[in-house]
Amino acid sequence: MNILSVENVSKTYGDKTLLDRVSFGIEEGERIGLIGVNGAGKSTLLKVIAGLEKPETGNIALSQGAVIHYLPQEPVFDQGETILNQVFAGDMPVMRLLREYEALLLQEDQGATYQRQLIRLQEQLDQSSAWQLEHEAKTILTKLGITQFERVVGTLSGGERKRVALARAFISPCDLLILDEPTNHIDHEHAMWLEEYLQKRKGALFMVTHDRYLLDRLVNRIFELDFGHIYRYTGGYHAFIEAKLAREESQRASEEKRQNFLRNEINWILRGARARSTKSKVRTQRYYDVLEQAPAATHDVLELSSVASRLGKTVIELEHVNTGFGEQILIRNFTYLVLRHDRLGIVGPNGSGKSTLLKIMAGQLVPDQGTVTIGATVKIGYFLQEHEDMTETERVIDYVRKEAEWIDMVDGKRLSAAQLLERFLFPASMQWTPIAKLSGGEKRRLALVRILMSAPNVLLLDEPTNDLDIPTLSILESFLDDFAGAVIVVSHDRYFLDRVAEKIFAFEGHGEITSYNGNFTDYLAKRPMLTDLAKQVDGHGQRSEQLDKTDHSRQRRKTLKFTYQEQKDFEQIDQLVANAEEALNKILQQMEQAASDYGKIEELFKEKRKLELEIDHLIERWTYLNERAEEIEKSRQS
Repeated sequence: MNILSVENVSKTYGDKTLLDRVSFGIEEGERIGLIGVNGAGKSTLLKVIAGLEKPETGNIALSQGAVIHYLPQEPVFDQGETILNQVFAGDMPVMRLLREYEALLLQEDQGATYQRQLIRLQEQLDQSSAWQLEHEAKTILTKLGITQFERVVGTLSGGERKRVALARAFISPCDLLILDEPTNHIDHEHAMWLEEYLQKRKGALFMVTHDRYLLDRLVNRIFELDFGHIYRYTGGYHAFIEAKLAREESQRASEEKRQNFLRNEINWILRGARARSTKSKVRTQRYYDVLEQAPAATHDVLELSSVASRLGKTVIELEHVNTGFGEQILIRNFTYLVLRHDRLGIVGPNGSGKSTLLKIMAGQLVPDQGTVTIGATVKIGYFLQEHEDMTETERVIDYVRKEAEWIDMVDGKRLSAAQLLERFLFPASMQWTPIAKLSGGEKRRLALVRILMSAPNVLLLDEPTNDLDIPTLSILESFLDDFAGAVIVVSHDRYFLDRVAEKIFAFEGHGEITSYNGNFTDYLAKRPMLTDLAKQVDGHGQRSEQLDKTDHSRQRRKTLKFTYQEQKDFEQIDQLVANAEEALNKILQQMEQAASDYGKIEELFKEKRKLELEIDHLIERWTYLNERAEEIEKSRQS
C-alpha cells in the first residue's frame, strides 16, 4: 500500500535548484535512507514531505488517514517544560489526565465526591491508554539514558535534547516516521539501541543519516539526492556504493559516446558546408539535438593532500592527569605518551569528559593535577564540535584567508585559499557568500579547509562526523590514512572509528580511561570479556579483592617483553642508523663535487631527502625500542 506520493516536486533556494521535478513513492513498511552532499537539499525534502514547507511546483499526496511524524535535526522544545510533558507535547489530553489524576491523589479529603472523581479519571485513563503510554515513554527514555523525567528541558545538553526528541517521535503512533540525522549528538551505546529499536518498529521510515552502519543494517532502499534529482537504489549502504559506481561509469560511457558522435558529425558538416542544402536535414537536426543535451552534472573530487609541518620526537605527553567539574571526577590519574603516527579513538557517554581530554591535549585547559607537555614542533589542528570563531556575516573566502593565503601540497603545487576552497566544493561564485547562508554541513566542511590551511601535524577531531555528508567523510577517512602526523578523534560514529582508529580510549566511569588495542569493533568484542573479569563479586555482591600483588608483578613481568620483531630491530637499530648516516654523508660529498651539474644535483637532492626521512624514522624507532628496553629492565628488577 502506498502511503505517500511525491509528484514533480521542485524547490529552489536563491539561484540554486534543490529539487528538480522530483517524483517517488513510499510504500507501507519501507525503510528508506536519503543521502547526498551537504547543501543538496536533503533536509528541505524532508520538510516538504512533512508539510512544513510548500513546493514551488508539484504535489505531495498522503493516503487517507495516514499519519506522519517528523524529527528535525534541531528539535524545538518549550524550555520551561519538563521532559515528560515535552514527550507528550503532541498529545496534551493524555498529560492533562495524568496530571489531574496525580493532583487528585494528593488531596486529603477523600469522601464520596473524591471517589467518584477518582473512578471517572481511572476510566478515562484506561480508555485513552494513558497508563500504557506513560510506561512506554518512561521505558524509552530510560533506554536512552534519561531517568529524571521531571527535569526541565532548558537544563539539558544537546545530546539529551536529541534523545528526548527521539522518545517523543517513538511514542507518537504514525504510519511514516521521518528522521533527520537521528544519531547526531548521541553516543554509540544509544546509537546501537536506536538501531535495534528501529529494526523492530513497524511502519515506514524515511531517514537522513551519515551513520553508514545504520544504512547498511536497517534500510532496504537508498535515495541519493544529487543536483536536484533523485536516484534510487535497492539495498543498504554497500549495495548503494556498488550501484552508484555502476551508474557513474555508465554516465561516463554515455558522455564519451556523445562526444564521439559530435566530433564525427561536426567533421561531416564542415566537409559539406558549400552544399548544405543537399544534406540530410534529419541528420543535421540530430547533431544539434545531441549538442544541446547537457551531460550529467558531477561533483569535483575532494582532495585533502596538504603538506603537514615537520614533527619532532616529542608530541604530547600526559602524566598523572586529574581533572573534574565540581564533585564529578572526569579524568583520574591518566598517563599517556602520544606517538607521531598514533591513531586514537576516544569513546564514552555524553558528558564523561571526552572533549575535556582533547582540550587538555590542545593546551586549552589546565588539568587540576598532573603535567602536560606539548612538543616544540607540534602544530595542532583542532576541529571543534562548534565553530565559535565563525562570524555569520563574514564571507567564506575571508574566513579561510585569516589562517593563510597559500598552502603547499604534497604534489609540489602551491594553492591559494580560493583554489583550495574550489577543491572542497566551494566554487568561486560561492566564496563571496556570507557564512550565514551555508548549511550546517557546509560550515563544517569550511572549518576543515581552514584547519588544513595551517598545515598541522597533530589533528584533534571532536565529533568530526556530525553534519558532514558521506562523500566528505569518505575523503576525510582517506586523507587520515595518509596523514603524516598523529590523529586523536572523539566520535560516536562506529563506521568512522573502525576506519580510522588503531587504539581506543574508553571512558568507563568515575574518571577511569581504559585503553584497548584495535578499532571500535575490536573494542566492542573485548569489552564484555574485560567487564566480566572486572566485575567478579563475592556472595554479598561486592567487588572481589584485587589480584595478589605477587601475582600482579608476575603478570607484569610476563607481559613486559619484546615481541620477536622488536627484539630483532633492537639488535640491529644502532647499525642501521650508522649506515644511513654514513650514506647521507656520502651524498653530501657528491653534491659538493657536482656543483655545476644541476641535473646531478637535483637527483642527489632527492636521494638526500629520502635518506633524511629514513633517518628520522630510524631515530624514532631507536627511541621507542630503548624506552621499551628500560621499562622491561625495571619490570624485571621489581
